[in-house]
Amino acid sequence: MKSLKHGEHIVGMDIGGTKMMACVFDHKFKVVGRCKKKSTSGKDEKPEDRISRIIQEAIEDAGGAKISGIGVGVPGPTDPVAGIIMDTPNLGWKKFPLADVLTKKFDVPAVIDNDVNLGTYGEWRFGKVKDCKHVIGIFPGTGIGGGIIVNGALYHGISGAAGEVGHMTIQVDGPYCGCGKRGCLEGMASRLAIAADIAALAARGDAPYILKNCGTDLANIRSSAIAKAIDAGEKMVEGVVRKAAFYTGIATANLVNIFSPEAIVLGGGLVEAMESLYMEEVTRALKIHTMPFPLKFVKVVPAKLGDDAVVMGAAHLIVERL
Repeated sequence: MKSLKHGEHIVGMDIGGTKMMACVFDHKFKVVGRCKKKSTSGKDEKPEDRISRIIQEAIEDAGGAKISGIGVGVPGPTDPVAGIIMDTPNLGWKKFPLADVLTKKFDVPAVIDNDVNLGTYGEWRFGKVKDCKHVIGIFPGTGIGGGIIVNGALYHGISGAAGEVGHMTIQVDGPYCGCGKRGCLEGMASRLAIAADIAALAARGDAPYILKNCGTDLANIRSSAIAKAIDAGEKMVEGVVRKAAFYTGIATANLVNIFSPEAIVLGGGLVEAMESLYMEEVTRALKIHTMPFPLKFVKVVPAKLGDDAVVMGAAHLIVERL
């Protein structure tokens, strides 16, 4: 693992659809400055200006530390070599040269990559699987993202967009996904898919905790509320989540059959809120759907870093490039 010199600092940033966070790290990868804000300010502010301001405020929180580089995780497909965001609808960007913009603004090298790639990379570098060379990360949340590490390096494929596990077809005539296809894992097992099923339960009186505390608005049926409903004994809600987790396990089994990794890391809001349930259902699906021989070599672990996975992965990525 490459490292910084004593006194050097770098920035890792996570650009999400709802929040942005920048952290300044010292040479021991300890956070010495942090700034977290909503992705949009409600004002007429360009996304790149808001990103720069959040980085600047993190630097100020670190006492004005001089930085040596910036790593950024972004939603959607990227060209990580050129530092270009190919398409990010939430921010209105197409073929946007974010790395170049940040380099000119802060006069330091900058790199970008897909946020879930960097979440997987962070878990690999600093989490429970740092002794492995072949790792796959699966992060069920609002959508479902993934990252692939082969022989100690992030795998991007020829397009740069490898790792879109959420768009693996699980059921050919399944529900529509946000991408326009039918039967994607994301369309069947993301938080939005789970929330839609739970909202229907609430509307007909089969999920009273959800109806009382969240109503039937999908935006209000968050992972934490779902977990509380299950703790309150709502078995139908639990059944919806178990089905989704099992679908995630089927996708995981397919990836094990194809890549034969040493480790699978499960992260994201749904797993964090209901870790034991997810681990149980994914493990059950693996035993049913994985070829016996590769199954012997893979371990499945929950993610360790939480919200810091992307910023830590981004920070280490820029260190690798310096």
